[in-house]
Amino acid sequence: MDADDARLARDLLAGVPEAFDRFVERFRPRIFQYSWLMCGDPEDAEEIAQETLLRVFESFDQLREPERLRAWVFRIAKNACLMKRRKSVYAPANELPLDDVHPDREPLPDRQLLQGEMNATLQQAIASLPDIYRAVVILRDMEELSTEETAQLLDVHTDVVKTRLHRARVALRQKMNEYLHANA
Repeated sequence: MDADDARLARDLLAGVPEAFDRFVERFRPRIFQYSWLMCGDPEDAEEIAQETLLRVFESFDQLREPERLRAWVFRIAKNACLMKRRKSVYAPANELPLDDVHPDREPLPDRQLLQGEMNATLQQAIASLPDIYRAVVILRDMEELSTEETAQLLDVHTDVVKTRLHRARVALRQKMNEYLHANA
């Protein structure tokens, strides 16, 4: 758990005036990225991010453990995604890209091209995972939630999270190896 998240949660619970603005600034991009990867549509992700922020604002007094702010927020986002998908006519076939890594200095153009291709390949690999594996990868590897938090959020046992994460990583590694060998 990030100490800044816990401090932010305590500020929100205490009613510190600028705390919600800091919360939105910190969590909105993460909620949007999660929603985008899970739902595959930027308009849906924007709607889910807004809905999640509104639900958090409306129910913040229900947060019992400030140290678990991130898991609580992503549970709300997960539920918003599920509701959106239930309302949609079909589940999206493609997910959207992960944020590019921005190093301190600008890489050479050929390195930028390779990084872009690798990101696109990783995006496609994540998008091709079944939902149960994609959700675990996003929550554990991208959002850095603990195994226990991920298990609670997904309503499964920690052993299930570990198994799904292992299988997802194996599948991603295989897809990335195929890409590297095909482009060597």
